[in-house]
Amino acid sequence: MTKEEICLFHAEDISFPAIDIELKTLENDKLIFRFDEFYSLQNDRAIIERRRKGNLMAIKHMVTARKVAELLSKFPFVKGISVSGSLSKNFATEKTDIDFFIITAANRLWIARTCMHLYKKLTFLTGRQHWFCMNYYVDEAGLEITEKNIFTATEIVTLLPMQGKSSLYDFVVSNEWTKKYFPAQRFITGNTPEIYRGFLRRSFEKIFSGRMGDAIDKLLMNITDRRWQNKAKRKQLNGKGGSMGMAVGRHFSKPDPKNFQDKVIEQYRVKVQQVLQQHNKKLSLIQ
Repeated sequence: MTKEEICLFHAEDISFPAIDIELKTLENDKLIFRFDEFYSLQNDRAIIERRRKGNLMAIKHMVTARKVAELLSKFPFVKGISVSGSLSKNFATEKTDIDFFIITAANRLWIARTCMHLYKKLTFLTGRQHWFCMNYYVDEAGLEITEKNIFTATEIVTLLPMQGKSSLYDFVVSNEWTKKYFPAQRFITGNTPEIYRGFLRRSFEKIFSGRMGDAIDKLLMNITDRRWQNKAKRKQLNGKGGSMGMAVGRHFSKPDPKNFQDKVIEQYRVKVQQVLQQHNKKLSLIQ
């Protein structure tokens, strides 16, 4: 990590001068290692070279991500789009998917999601389905994320806004609990454009407004829920060999936390304990 990243992801809002002092001490004690502008727990320059390569690849992927986000913004009831996943952490490989976090109009999440995923099926014909990984949806009636932990906090503060400035701002305001984990982080919407609603989109949204839209949205939610429950019962795996599962609700569609999120949090807890034990052992030898 760079010094700037360490400050941004620190559990306290700490200044650069204070960080400099601590980093220098840790470096002198060989508890961390510095390679150019990067600091690492491991004395291995290959890690740094891998990161540099991943950063460069992420720049290329972002060009595609912006084009795809603009296309997705044209779908009905879409109010905000951000890039998530590894690409939002400024890292990519040749096999990296482009993941999107999507906000929809209240109570129209499932109509929007169904339209977008029907389109995604067409992308399999051109081999570009990995550009359209729309994994996480919330609607404007459910902007606050219920799983308040370091995993979801990291995902939220690293989102890269693409489309729908006002909706994305409302989402950030609804999740200010993330400051408990990362008080120095600032989610900047900057020059993010608002979503333009063309004639066809406005017409579609008008047709599916009112009670009929409510009924269809609930129907699509129930159909999707049953489909994913069947996949989970069959223990079906995704293309990467992971368990397939989705948490479904009126105002959200997201990967089932127990399939990935919970495992990552446990791995993080174990890793922190290991690092602390190793560093305490080194400190005792130094003293």
